Amino acid sequence: MSAPSRIFVSHLSGVAVFDPNGDQVGRVRDLVAMLRVGRRPPRLLGLVVELSTRRRIFLPMTRVTGIESGQVITTGVLNVRRFEQRPTERLVLGELLDRRVTLVDTGEEVTVLDVAVQQLPARRDWEIDRVFVRKGKGGALRRKGEAVTVEWSAVTGFSLEEHGQGAESLLASFEQLRPADLANVLHHFSAKRRAEVAAALDDDRLADVLEELPEDDQIEILGKLQEERAADVLEAMDPDDAADLLAELPEEDQERLLGLMEPDDAADMRRLMQYEERTAGGMMTTEPIVLQPDATVADALARVRQQDLSPALAAQVYVCRPPDQTPTGKYLGLVHFQRLLRDPPFTLVGTVIDQDLQSLRPDTPLPAVTSFFATYDMVAAPVVDESGSLLGAVTVDDVLDHLLPDDWRETEFHLAGEVNDGGE
Repeated sequence: MSAPSRIFVSHLSGVAVFDPNGDQVGRVRDLVAMLRVGRRPPRLLGLVVELSTRRRIFLPMTRVTGIESGQVITTGVLNVRRFEQRPTERLVLGELLDRRVTLVDTGEEVTVLDVAVQQLPARRDWEIDRVFVRKGKGGALRRKGEAVTVEWSAVTGFSLEEHGQGAESLLASFEQLRPADLANVLHHFSAKRRAEVAAALDDDRLADVLEELPEDDQIEILGKLQEERAADVLEAMDPDDAADLLAELPEEDQERLLGLMEPDDAADMRRLMQYEERTAGGMMTTEPIVLQPDATVADALARVRQQDLSPALAAQVYVCRPPDQTPTGKYLGLVHFQRLLRDPPFTLVGTVIDQDLQSLRPDTPLPAVTSFFATYDMVAAPVVDESGSLLGAVTVDDVLDHLLPDDWRETEFHLAGEVNDGGE
């Protein structure tokens, strides 16, 4: 991602936001951050963007590909649902600037004039790491004091308190937990506290956690969300997991949620729901890495490096004739990650395809899928229909999920730290 090492947020106010084609989609009106316990730097979640229609929407930082020369470039994927601030979120321009805080070393009260954000090395996460403050009380009749830039940890008066069991404090203490660990914690909470934490999580984080929860908890949490948000969270889940969850809902609820989704996402869900659960088609994801044969090894490695990909999906790319969205044109074969590392970057993937490995049919039953993975030492396998089109890929984690007992997610296991529910 191309971006300056550090940006003061006042420079982003009113900046134009463009899609990859250079068309303006709106302007930045604020930034959304999540405070953390103690003096840890807040995480920047995204931008509040005002569209030409005056509607303000939320643009996650994961969909920002560049901040440079007074403009913000996005992936072009926008959720136009109206922005609603959540309890754990703070508006940077609206709530953090002009605030009175205290310098830790001297105890002196200062006024926040600006804050700076920085992208973390080798990651897509952004943090607020600097605070630009003015000493003295200021005011029209007083001489202005010295203005200095300090580390976020050098001031106090922003962050959440270490004590307390409100949703804000709980969420801050959960931040370092993996989705599976957070799911285990939520499972043992009361229904009331589960709903509070779910409401405070952002869509992507809640989607990751839902995928790790037992079915009953998934249905309970989804049922307590507003329908538009429930549809957004389903879109953020892996398609196979979302389809499994939808299949457990009453038919009228299924149709209502599918109607609120983006058409492409809804089409994927409907396609997955037509297969039996314990078959290759019922377990596959519709979002593997698909490339056309004239793509290069460098193109393939760039796709593999995407942070959102699971290790299993990143293990290989699938080469197909256009279209390269599932269901694709003719499936030609796959290229393993190790082969990509051995060939020069300019090599065409169409010339290094492994054509010997067989593919799975969507109706292949679970025992046969399991045997396939064991026989060929695979972590992912292509699913191809009778016409030769790639429908998706089955990953080893989904195979294991179907082999384990139904209640395996409810099994107790050790967590590094214990979190107190705080009761009702």
